Amino acid sequence: MDIKFCTACGSPTELKIPVDDDHVRSVCTNCGLVHYNNPKVVVGCIPEFNGQVLLCKRNIEPRKGKWTLPAGYLENGESVQDGALRETLEETRAKVSIIDAYRLFNIVFVDQIYFMFRANLMSDEFGPTNESIDVRLFDEKDIPWDDIAFEVIKQTLEHYFQDRKKGDFPFKIFDLR
Repeated sequence: MDIKFCTACGSPTELKIPVDDDHVRSVCTNCGLVHYNNPKVVVGCIPEFNGQVLLCKRNIEPRKGKWTLPAGYLENGESVQDGALRETLEETRAKVSIIDAYRLFNIVFVDQIYFMFRANLMSDEFGPTNESIDVRLFDEKDIPWDDIAFEVIKQTLEHYFQDRKKGDFPFKIFDLR
């Protein structure tokens, strides 16, 4: 996505490769400000409670009506942990405490980085929100695998249940292509 007008002075921008750079950027034709368009960071949690995992059914596009882990875009001024806690609360009304960083997925084809945390659900209080039409705890055998919204969420859950069987949850980085 190119930026049409400079955020500093309002003048038009043009697409070009700035000096000492190797990527095409939107550059202001007046003040020369270089506008960077970088990947979006998505943060989320795998909320755990009594051996179950909390999933939410999306009430927004894309993939409305499909199940996912609570996750969303990191906001400016937020740490990845704070963003994951906020997204979990926004999508499930659940308060969680982070256990540890679990997975990082590079999803280059959509310019996203997913950073997922394991988290403990602090109580059994959760429910639907504007973003989620349903929120439920699932045992592994009951996960609606054919109705998972995104491949990154499916892989996160598959890794999680494999690691749980081993009793070890190492932090790993994957590329999703």
